[in-house]
Amino acid sequence: MINTYDEALNFIHGRTKFKKIPTLKRMRRFLDELGAPDKKINAIHIAGTNGKGSTLAFLRNIFQAEGKTVGSFTSPFLVKFNERISVNGVGISDDDILRLTQELYPTIAKLDAELPEGGPTEFEIVTAMMFKYFAEGHADIVLIEVGLGGLYDSTNVIVPKVSVITSIGWDHMHILGDTLPKIAFQKAGIIKEGVPVVVGGVDPDPLEVIVHQAAKKHSPIKILGKDFHVNDLGEQNWVQSFDFDSSNLHLHQLQTDLIGDYQTHNAALAVQAYNEYQKLHNQPIDSEVIRRGIRNTRWAGRFEPIATRPAIVLDGAHNISAVDLIVDTLENDFPKGHIYVLMGILADKQADKMVEKMATVPNVSIVLTQFAGPGKRAAANPEKLEHKLQTRPQNVSAIDDWQSAISELKRKLTPDDMLLITGSLYFISDVRKFLKNPGMNFK
Repeated sequence: MINTYDEALNFIHGRTKFKKIPTLKRMRRFLDELGAPDKKINAIHIAGTNGKGSTLAFLRNIFQAEGKTVGSFTSPFLVKFNERISVNGVGISDDDILRLTQELYPTIAKLDAELPEGGPTEFEIVTAMMFKYFAEGHADIVLIEVGLGGLYDSTNVIVPKVSVITSIGWDHMHILGDTLPKIAFQKAGIIKEGVPVVVGGVDPDPLEVIVHQAAKKHSPIKILGKDFHVNDLGEQNWVQSFDFDSSNLHLHQLQTDLIGDYQTHNAALAVQAYNEYQKLHNQPIDSEVIRRGIRNTRWAGRFEPIATRPAIVLDGAHNISAVDLIVDTLENDFPKGHIYVLMGILADKQADKMVEKMATVPNVSIVLTQFAGPGKRAAANPEKLEHKLQTRPQNVSAIDDWQSAISELKRKLTPDDMLLITGSLYFISDVRKFLKNPGMNFK
């Protein structure tokens, strides 16, 4: 029996991660046994290779600025498991995690006994907990981030009010496919019959797949750069400014603390999704609500400065597409001073390509390091990774122990320099805990 919060977490994390054959039938059966809680919530569904979390954070803050109570489902967590299911940005309580696990347990045991492939996976259980919690009425609207892909993701039982596809890039190719159109097909799996879909900056070939799927589902589609536009006005003193334009909405000099042109694109997706949601419900669109929501948005681990002069920044970039965006930000907004990059990357990612791309920044030095990966997923060995690099750039070295690497790099910083710690959300989660140590004295 499960009697404590820790026992609940051990039970959840002890479940299988994946089944051999992707399907939503097991998830549908699981939820139907629980009374179909997914059919009792008001949701927006968000998929994409990168930008899901930031887009969700912008959208959450816009709805909160309007006075709504907003539920969120995100992954992974940075500090504590409870963050995955949150209300107005605050993770649910340990007692709720325990209660929900206890309530789901009999159904899980029943499916374990009855289904040939066994009962629900870890992510299916967490997803069901989220649906059950929000079906109890804890939020006016729930923003649901896809875990992986879209088509067969366990969140994809939901019929939302609006769907969002933020970006299509290279990640999880062993599961989603080895071309961008194949990956786009998986992400476009979240498009539902007649439900409006908002799409970010996607290359023409994968975009064609999304547009085709939207047409098949009779879903009205709005595309960034075609139906709505963002004009980046640059970064100053760690504040990014931009304009937003669509057929019915023109907003000038919006400001956010989330740095990078890609963050203004994520913000634009959130504004357009809010726009679509309000129109659907015949609700007014308040430009001041949008302005305040964007300004109030924080999203830990997304080019997040934890100190300035010298700057120390955390970013959870964990694939080549995300590194491309960081490189653009560094080259456009941070040409002065030297940039020291500490990278800890999971071994199942395109680690060599990520490092080689980061090494193209003119004023950068990269240190590769190692960390304890989640579960059975290992981090890339820094020495092996260094030898694997095809171009063997001169500005790349390795230090196994990441705590020592942070201390060593910190000593090198001058006021105009930056220490960027990146490569994996799991890595920066560990780093964040370490930086809480008063002895580090980063502030």
